[in-house]
Amino acid sequence: MGVSTSSPEKGAEKGIALVTVDFPPVNALPVHGWFALADAVRAAGRDPGTRCVVLAAEGRGFNAGVDIKEIQAQGPGALIGANRGCFEAFAAVYECEVPVVAAVQGFCLGGGVGLAGNADVIVASEDAVFGLPELDRGALGAATHLARLVPQHLLRALYYTSRTVTAAELHAHGSVWRVTAPGELRAAALELAGEIAAKDGELVRLAKAAINGIDPVDVRRSYRFEQGFTYEASVGGVADRVRDAFGRAAREESSGE
Repeated sequence: MGVSTSSPEKGAEKGIALVTVDFPPVNALPVHGWFALADAVRAAGRDPGTRCVVLAAEGRGFNAGVDIKEIQAQGPGALIGANRGCFEAFAAVYECEVPVVAAVQGFCLGGGVGLAGNADVIVASEDAVFGLPELDRGALGAATHLARLVPQHLLRALYYTSRTVTAAELHAHGSVWRVTAPGELRAAALELAGEIAAKDGELVRLAKAAINGIDPVDVRRSYRFEQGFTYEASVGGVADRVRDAFGRAAREESSGE
């Protein structure tokens, strides 16, 4: 359990760092998990032998965001930690010195959208769904990164309704490179990473820096701005009220009331 890095050093896969997240049962990361992920991605990108990073996850979902139970149990300190951890992890993916390929299966929610939205390329399985259920969870954030995946008006509709969008729909928008059968996801991501890693390593790093430099939106500043509203909702009591109502509704639904 946790974050691990491996190198599938064989044939066309040479030069790839595979960073894998595994926080059962749903990959909702605790505070230390976000910082561990940031450290792993940054370390992989700094390695001169790495030409491409594949970000993957174990289990039935890519990422379910932050560990809400940790925040509820530990209070404001955990919220601040989660905010900082997400900020670091998202920035690590975006600023990684080499391209990052996200291999997304199952649910990609909240912080998962932040990770995938900051990746250079997304490969997703047929069962993958992407969304920001923040308004149902008493939080805000990651609209910055969802905006990298869908057009502006669809972004607003998804954000306000907490609905999700499928991998096939994102493929139609051009933000998912390839949609695969679930059992073929990891191989497809490594295949693409191998194609990137076959390029000159120094030139790939220059290309990554050049592409980031022409981005029309400063994703770090934009996301940091959003986080201020997340904290405002928390200290103002709005977050607790919404989370409590959501929790009651979920319990009533599961009990059949």
